[in-house]
Amino acid sequence: MRIISILTFVLFFSLFSVYAEDGSALWLRYSTGAKAIIMNKKQSPTLNIAVSELRNFWQGGIPITLEIQKNKELRALGNDGYIIRASKDGNHLTITSSGEQGILYGTYHLLRLQATGQLSESTLKSLNVSEKPDYRIRVLNHWDNLDGTIERGYAGHSLWKWDELPSVVSPRYEAYARANASIGINATVINNVNASPKILSDDYLQKVKVLADIFRPYGLKIYLSINFSSPAALGGLSTSDPLDKEVIAWWKKKAKDIYSLIPDFGGFLVKANSEGQPGPCDYGRTHAEGANMLADVLKPYCGIVMWRAFVYSPTDSDRAKQAYLEFEPLDGKFRDNVIVQIKNGPIDFQPREPFSPLFGAMKKTPVMPEFQITQEYLGFSNHLVFLAPMWKECLDSDTYVQGAGSTIARVTDGSLFPHSLTAIAGVTNIGDDINWCGHPFAQANWYAFGRLAWKHSLSSEQIGEEWLRQTFLPLALQPYNDSVNEISSKERQQLHSQLSLLNSQLLQESREAVVDYMMPLGLHHIFAWGHHYGPEPWCDIPGARPDWMPSYYHRADDGGIGFDRSSKGSNATAQYHSPLCEQLDNVDTCPENLLLWFHHVPWNHRMKSGRTLWAELCYAYDRGVQETRNFQKLWAPMEKYIDPERFRDVQHRLKIQTRDAVWWKDACLLYFQQFSKQPIPYELERPVHELKDMMEYKLNITNFECPPYGFTK
Repeated sequence: MRIISILTFVLFFSLFSVYAEDGSALWLRYSTGAKAIIMNKKQSPTLNIAVSELRNFWQGGIPITLEIQKNKELRALGNDGYIIRASKDGNHLTITSSGEQGILYGTYHLLRLQATGQLSESTLKSLNVSEKPDYRIRVLNHWDNLDGTIERGYAGHSLWKWDELPSVVSPRYEAYARANASIGINATVINNVNASPKILSDDYLQKVKVLADIFRPYGLKIYLSINFSSPAALGGLSTSDPLDKEVIAWWKKKAKDIYSLIPDFGGFLVKANSEGQPGPCDYGRTHAEGANMLADVLKPYCGIVMWRAFVYSPTDSDRAKQAYLEFEPLDGKFRDNVIVQIKNGPIDFQPREPFSPLFGAMKKTPVMPEFQITQEYLGFSNHLVFLAPMWKECLDSDTYVQGAGSTIARVTDGSLFPHSLTAIAGVTNIGDDINWCGHPFAQANWYAFGRLAWKHSLSSEQIGEEWLRQTFLPLALQPYNDSVNEISSKERQQLHSQLSLLNSQLLQESREAVVDYMMPLGLHHIFAWGHHYGPEPWCDIPGARPDWMPSYYHRADDGGIGFDRSSKGSNATAQYHSPLCEQLDNVDTCPENLLLWFHHVPWNHRMKSGRTLWAELCYAYDRGVQETRNFQKLWAPMEKYIDPERFRDVQHRLKIQTRDAVWWKDACLLYFQQFSKQPIPYELERPVHELKDMMEYKLNITNFECPPYGFTK
C-alpha cells in the first residue's frame, strides 16, 4: 500500500509543480504518457515502481516489456546494469537486467532519453543501449546533525525530521529516493561524519529503519556515520580501544541489532582522529587496526567500512602532505571490505586543487573519491557554480602510477587495480528547502554527481545539456507532444539554442569564473574565518592554529606569493609519480593554474602570457568579475521561456554573485598590492572598495552577502 500511495503522490507532485512552480520537481518533469502498454510478469515493489513510471510517462507509442534474465550478457552487467533494445521490426521495446534494480535504472534512462529529445521515430525503432555503472557504490554523504542543522548546508534544515520519526513520515523521503534512483545513486549516509553516538541508540535505529524501508524499493541503501568512541559514550565502557575484547563485543552486538532491523544495511562511514574526532590513534592503534575491527564486525552481514583519509594535525609540516604520510604506509593492511575515502584534493575542497597524491599511492587498498556537492568554498547557495568540470578535472587527472593513462577514474573504478569494492562519494547539498538545494542551479550538481558516479566518461557538456533540457523545457516542448501548439516551431528552436548557450557559456564556464574571482593561479584557502564565504587574506586570529590562517597558504611577502611545495620547500611534489613529480617541481613547467599551490613565485616572474605574475593575477581577478556579469546577460533571455519564480530567483542570486566577485577582486588585489608594490594595470576596472573598510567589515552570516558598495561599518 505504501508504494501505491507514494507513486500517486509523486505523480501529483510532478504535475502540480509545473503549474505552481517552486523548483521541487527537480529534473523529473516528465510529461504525462499516453496509456502505455507495459508488460511485466513478475511483481515486486521495485518492479512496480518501474511499471508505474512507464505507464504514467512513456510517450513513445510502442509497448515495453520488463524482463529479468540471467544470461551471460546480462550477468556481465551486474544487477544494476541493463539493456534497452528494440525488436527487429521496431514495434516493441524490452528493458532487461539480471536484477530488479537494473530494470528501474533502465526505466529512468529511457525516460531521460525521451525528456532530453533523443528519441525520434527512427532512433526509437533501432534503440540498443547497454549500460552498467562504473562504481559499485554511488553514495551521498549527508552532513546532517540530529538537531536538524546541517554542517555546511545551505538549503535549509535537514530533510530528516528526527523528532517526528518513526511515527510521522514525510512524503519527501520517497521523493528523495526517487530522485536518487533516477540518476543511479544507490547509497546514502544520512548523518554527519562528525557523528553523535546517539545515532546508534535503539531509539534512533528505529527511526533509521523507517527511512531504510522507504528507500529500499528504489535501491537506495542506508549507511551510518559513527563516532569511534561510541562503546564508551553510548555503551558505558571504560574504553573504545579497537583491540579491547569488550569493545569488540559491544560492536558485534550493535551490528547484530542493526541488521536485525535493517537486513540490507550498508555499513559505516568513519571520520577518525581528524579535527578533534576520536579514533584508534587515541589508543596507540593505527587507522588500519581501527578500520579492520569494524570491518570484521560487519563482514558476516556483507557490510563495508568507508574510512576517511581526511586527517591533519597542528604541526609545522605541510598540511597538504599529512594524509599521504599517515595512510601510504598502511597500504595493503586493510581488510577487503574496507575502502579508504579520499577528498579530491590534499587540502579541503578548494575551488581548485591538484588531486590528492594518495590516489596514486595506495595500490593494494581500494580507494574512493570524495567530492563536495555542497558549495562550502564556492559561494554557498548564492553563487552559480556547475561542478561537473571540477570533478571531471580530478577524475581525468593522470597519476602515472602504472604509466600514462593511470587516471584517477581508473585507479578508483577497479579497472587499473582489481578491487571488487569500488565507490564514489559526494557530500550532498540537499536540505528541506522546497527546491531541495537552495539555488535552482545547485540541483545540477546533485544531478551531475549521480551521472558521473554512474558513468565517469560522460562529458561535462553532455551532463549539463541533459539537466538543462529536463529542468527548463516546458511541457509543450516534450517529445511526442507535437499536437500541442503552445509555442511555434521558431520559438522551440530559439529555446533549444538558448539552452545550448546557457550550457556552453554559463554552466561550463562557471567553475573557472569562480576560480578567477576567488583564488586564481593556485591560490587557496584565503576565505573568511569560520564560515568560508568571503575573502579574508589578512585574517589573523590570536591563538588559532597556523594551518587555519590564510597566510599559511598564500605566504605573500615582498619577495612574492605562494606556498613552496617544491623540492626546495616542503617537497610535497615528491608524493606524485614521475613524470608529474618533475613537472610540478619546476616553476617553469608547473601548470600555471596550480603555480602558487606548488611555488613561492616572485611578483615579477614572467608568465606564458608575457605579463608579470602580479599583472596576471590582476587580469585573472578582473576576468572573473567580467565573466560573472556576462552570466546575468546570458540568463536574461530565459525570462520569456520559463516560469517567473525560477527566473527571478536565479536573477537575484546572479546579482549577489556579481557583487561578491567584485568584493573578492578588490579585497585580494588591494591586500596583495601591499606586498607587490605595483599598480593594478590601468586598463583594468578600478577597485570600488577601500581595503581598510573591508578589513574591518564583519559579514552578516544570516544572509551571507558581501558588503554593498559604499557600505559603512
